[in-house]
Amino acid sequence: MPVSKYQSSEYMCIEEFPFWIKTFHHDISNLPPLHSHEFIELVYVVKGEANHVFEGKSYTIRENDVFIINPGEVHTFSLDRGGEFEIINCLFLPSLIQDSWLKAMGVSQSMDYFFIHPFLDSNERFHHLLNLNDDHFLRIRSLLESMISEFEGANSCFSTLIRIQLVELLILLSRIYNERKRIPCHVSSVEKESKLLVQRICGYIERHYDQKISIPTICHLFCISPRHLNRLFKQELGKTVIEMAHKIRIEKAKKILIESNEKVLNVAMRVGYDDPAFFSRLFRRVVGCSPGKYKNNVSKEIIDG
Repeated sequence: MPVSKYQSSEYMCIEEFPFWIKTFHHDISNLPPLHSHEFIELVYVVKGEANHVFEGKSYTIRENDVFIINPGEVHTFSLDRGGEFEIINCLFLPSLIQDSWLKAMGVSQSMDYFFIHPFLDSNERFHHLLNLNDDHFLRIRSLLESMISEFEGANSCFSTLIRIQLVELLILLSRIYNERKRIPCHVSSVEKESKLLVQRICGYIERHYDQKISIPTICHLFCISPRHLNRLFKQELGKTVIEMAHKIRIEKAKKILIESNEKVLNVAMRVGYDDPAFFSRLFRRVVGCSPGKYKNNVSKEIIDG
């Protein structure tokens, strides 16, 4: 089945404010096609029930469920005949939430729903959806409706208010997510914090893989020394932070090579490398062949298969 690919330019008109939000009512006649997109999508189910078809598997979603779809993930919805549901779609690019904001507000350690949950195994993500109960859904829905009002009204300072509300929304979702997580009893509080910190930083790299990522920036944002940072990564993942960043970028590059006809130069730039020669050497070292050969090999396997 063909997959539609949505670009941020189709929704976001202001380059300095990459954000879009709207309420949709779906029935069997107006379901979206199977698609992926280059932006982050936060979905809140206002009412009804449907199936969320995500990366080839189907998961039931219902009223007051909330979840995030990452850039590049393939999904759509399906319904039984006569079924209907309503959702709020909130779309944005990671650049909307600036590192300096998080650091100034001291909330880089409180964004787990943004930096951790969307990168969990798909079964864990969608079999353990956040379903908001009476204590939470009114406040979350109020924030989303306020963002819709600000976005549609476009009055003075609307973009600033929406940024603040989005960060508040993600902090609240992170709080709910952490309250509901089950940590094994044998894991000490120190081990738990170390694992969480590594997960947060990996999530940060995933969200910003196409930008320049430096050790000083990460250390400043997450209040950790360079020595302790690399020690934790070696301990938890067996890799340094830079090695992990390369791994994430190469995986993104492999996906772009398979799904597009972009030249290696453009692919390198899209995943954060200014030097295409360095990118090609790194790709060959990690994957075992050049970017061009990798693309040809995968294309041949698809045709032959």
